[in-house]
Amino acid sequence: MISVLPVTARRRLLASLAVATACLVPLTAVPAAASGAMPPPTRPEDRASGATPPPAQPEDRATGATLPPVRPEDRGDHLTVVVRQAGAGRDGRYDVYCHPEAGRHPDPAGACRALDANTRWGRDPFAPVAPGTVCTLVHGGPATARITGIWAGRPVDATYDRGDGCRIDRWDRMVPLLPRIGGSV
Repeated sequence: MISVLPVTARRRLLASLAVATACLVPLTAVPAAASGAMPPPTRPEDRASGATPPPAQPEDRATGATLPPVRPEDRGDHLTVVVRQAGAGRDGRYDVYCHPEAGRHPDPAGACRALDANTRWGRDPFAPVAPGTVCTLVHGGPATARITGIWAGRPVDATYDRGDGCRIDRWDRMVPLLPRIGGSV
């Protein structure tokens, strides 16, 4: 290929193209980084399975079409929490539905907010403390909890206790889904 531009003009053109490209590359990452909270990790195949019914659309209401009622067992985000040895008024079995919030729990809206705050793409919000983690040797009491169900399209079966500082912190991140220990009921 024969260039009709002098060498200095070609260099300036290439330099300006490099600068323009360098300025545009960060813009491709801004929307994800600027949004702060990421959506819950729901895979496309989870949505295709029909686990979560599609939301009602305005055109559904305008045409007079009636949507069948959503049964609790058909909702996508449903967790059952069983708490033991946490103290009077805290022990028991609680059902929480999120998106929309409902269930037999003292604070379903607060529980769903705690779950949403701890849900990050690519991370398991219910993951146990990683092996080899250095934790303080503080015992937080005999309270235990087991959480089972479906969250963000994935099955959940997690156990919680307050046996050391790391496990206490893990428990406290899920308050009010799990009861606050050490304070008033």
